[in-house]
Parts: sequence; C-alpha cells; structure tokens
Amino acid sequence: MKISIGGDHAGVMYKAEITKMLQAEGHEVIDFGPFSDASVDYPDFAHPVATSVEKGETHFGILICGSGNGVAITANKHQQIRAALCWTEELGSLARQHNDANILCLPARFIDLELAKNITNKFLTTAFEGGRHQNRVDKIYC
Repeated sequence: MKISIGGDHAGVMYKAEITKMLQAEGHEVIDFGPFSDASVDYPDFAHPVATSVEKGETHFGILICGSGNGVAITANKHQQIRAALCWTEELGSLARQHNDANILCLPARFIDLELAKNITNKFLTTAFEGGRHQNRVDKIYC
C-alpha cells in the first residue's frame, strides 16, 4: 500500500517511527515532512498529504501533530478527504468502518508511541462497511 505521512514539529518523532514500522511491513511511504523538531506551520505539511490522497497518488494519509486537531481541520478542507482524529484503537477502526476515513490524524502529545502504532495498524487494516454508512458518507461533501 502507498501511504503519505506528515505533520508538524510535535509529531516528528512519531512520524519517523511510524514510517519505519510501515516500511518494515512492506508499505511505500511518502514523507512530506517536517524532518526536524523546529517549529513549523502544520498546514504546510497537511495540505500536501491531503492532496496526495485526494488525487489518488496514495491510498491513505497519516498526519501527526500535538493535538491532532490542526492537521485534521486542515486536511478536511479538501473536498474528497475524510480525516479522522483518533486516540484509541477502537476509534481508528470505527473511522474506517463507519466513515470511510482516508486520513488518520494522531495527537502525539496525548498518546504514547506504541498506542499510535496500534491505532495506525487498526486504521490501515479495517475495511469500510458500506451499507447504511455509504449514504451518510455520500452526504459529507458540500
């Protein structure tokens, strides 16, 4: 699977570790940065990740910032993006099952790295259920 990843300075370490994990699992990861913990503006990295998913260049995106909120808000400005802020494995699964989320947003300052990895795995391995949920997803777009 091809996955894009990005975030901000608060998510740099988690981004690097999740990238290693995904590559070890055989996924192709496109890292849009940042690459240091120097302060940056999260939209500069969230927009390229969202664009790559929106254009079909990657299957899914992962965005990591301090709270997860900034990157989620930014990514969801893109018409075909359904970015979900997840802080438990169950939310990672439900975001895919019920909302057909295509970008996972993680709050690096509020969850530990192991949980972030587990949420990522749940998100990437859970299928969209469709059915009654498809009608709801179809109503999201403006």
